[in-house]
Amino acid sequence: MKRIYNYLKKDAVLTISWVLAIISMLFIKPDKAYAGYIDWRSLGILWSLMIITKGYMQNGIFEKIGHALLARTRKMWQLIAVLVGLNFFSSMIITNDVSLITFVPFAIMMLKQCGRQELMIPVVVLQTIAANLGSMLTPIGNPQNLYLYGLAGKGIGEFIMWLLPYTIVSALLLVISILLIKNKNEIICIEDTDSEAAHNTSVPRVMAYSVLFILALLVVARVLTWYILAAAVLITVLLLEKNVLAKADYALLLTFIGFFIFTGNMGRVEPVAHFLAGIVNSRELEVGIITSQCISNVPAALLLSGFTDNIKNLSIGVNIGGLGTLIASMASLISYKLYANEVPEKKGKYFAVFTVYNIIFLVVLYVFRKLI
Repeated sequence: MKRIYNYLKKDAVLTISWVLAIISMLFIKPDKAYAGYIDWRSLGILWSLMIITKGYMQNGIFEKIGHALLARTRKMWQLIAVLVGLNFFSSMIITNDVSLITFVPFAIMMLKQCGRQELMIPVVVLQTIAANLGSMLTPIGNPQNLYLYGLAGKGIGEFIMWLLPYTIVSALLLVISILLIKNKNEIICIEDTDSEAAHNTSVPRVMAYSVLFILALLVVARVLTWYILAAAVLITVLLLEKNVLAKADYALLLTFIGFFIFTGNMGRVEPVAHFLAGIVNSRELEVGIITSQCISNVPAALLLSGFTDNIKNLSIGVNIGGLGTLIASMASLISYKLYANEVPEKKGKYFAVFTVYNIIFLVVLYVFRKLI
């Protein structure tokens, strides 16, 4: 019991989702309608993408790409641009959390090698912002996008166009932030520090995961059904390296289910449904941003989507709402923990710099949204 309590305490969002789900069951007793609450398609695609990206990570493919890009860097600003750019662009495909897990330790290692540890805080903060904002462009960039894209029933092109202007502005803000870093023109020397994981890359396995990734894109584009993808991933990974199956974020999947049950039940309690719809209606952007600051943007999207039809504004709200507080995007906690484990005595300074940067980016993107 103590172990379960510690785990639930550690994953507060999972605990909150199921506390709300259980409370909602007091109003709506479990029945056949419960099965209809859960978006199995989104969960199936999300699980499949988790397994595919973990397979890539286990074969060191992302680190190889990072080393290849850094091979010709000669100045500090080029190094920082590559480290931040890796998070911005990779998060569009492998999700923001996987991007940070992969490239934040990589950045810390590179800065240590250059003897520029004082740049760790601004670089890791910019990597975190880059991952959170780059991931908003595509349906597969983060969990809330995958769910909202399926809910909206729009084409991939239209969904991307909803968020493209904010992605472009985000890229410009990141470039400006990099150019403002001191001593950016300092000459550096990058040695070959290829990791053991990168050396253990299996070409056949990487090819197999690439085929699965193409299948995933076809499912997202609604060319194939999700259960074909899930079955293909399960069978392939069992044959290739079954230990990858244990590495998916099952807590996140359970969090989704908890919020699905809660919002489904609240939608059947008419006074509550009318009240929540009244708060969200025509305020999707602001409510999405504010709610994300308190419970993070993934549960905010799940919670609010049941009470509005304006998925476009909600998507924009919860995506730029990933900026702000440290918990506005759960991916931000990943980079915070990685930095705090490396330099525990400066985690307070990291938190302060993180908050300032995030507020500036959030305000600029919000004003931009109101202007257009």
